[in-house]
Amino acid sequence: MIRILIVDDHAILRAGLKHILAECADIVVGGEAGNGIEALARLRDERWDAVVLDMSMPGRSGIDLIKQIKGEFPRLPLLILSMHQEDVYAVRALRAGASGYLCKDNAEPQLEAAIRKVAAGGLYVSQAVLERMAVAVLQPESAEAPPHTRLSDREYEVFRLLAAGDSVTDIAHRLNVSVKTISTHKFRIMQKMNLANSAELIRYAMRHGLGPAAESAE
Repeated sequence: MIRILIVDDHAILRAGLKHILAECADIVVGGEAGNGIEALARLRDERWDAVVLDMSMPGRSGIDLIKQIKGEFPRLPLLILSMHQEDVYAVRALRAGASGYLCKDNAEPQLEAAIRKVAAGGLYVSQAVLERMAVAVLQPESAEAPPHTRLSDREYEVFRLLAAGDSVTDIAHRLNVSVKTISTHKFRIMQKMNLANSAELIRYAMRHGLGPAAESAE
């Protein structure tokens, strides 16, 4: 029996995942958590075979949460569910210690297989993400990497939120850090990517398929 913990800040999505897995004889949803703090508390109190983890939640989430969980529970498989389809997020999540990565919009038909694969010690990514990753790997070595790939994990997370139109204050609240910290990240992002203002950042994100409109069109 595979006992999993579902971590997502949306109760409706958690209920949906439980419904999908209800007919699986070998998978049981043993608990839920609505944020990173709750997830860590549940992980420390009970034994789990795998975690299905939302990539984006208020407060501690994303790459930081993956690294913390793997630091405390190095053998615990993490299957990431994300609204982001691009290979950059998948690569960063896997490098941080995740065992699998699924996009939310097509997770239902793959969820059972993905949980079984990571719980057995394997690695799971969807075919779409795998193809995107393969294209990136097969690019000529002489091809210059896009500026956004040079951002740190936290900078990339802030970059994506800025590209979605969130303000510095909104991002600080979402990530549970100071406005000054986010302002510093924004300055470094602009500097690394040679962008003059937020409008240029949003245009860059849309041009490279990293903006909300590009995702909704897929």
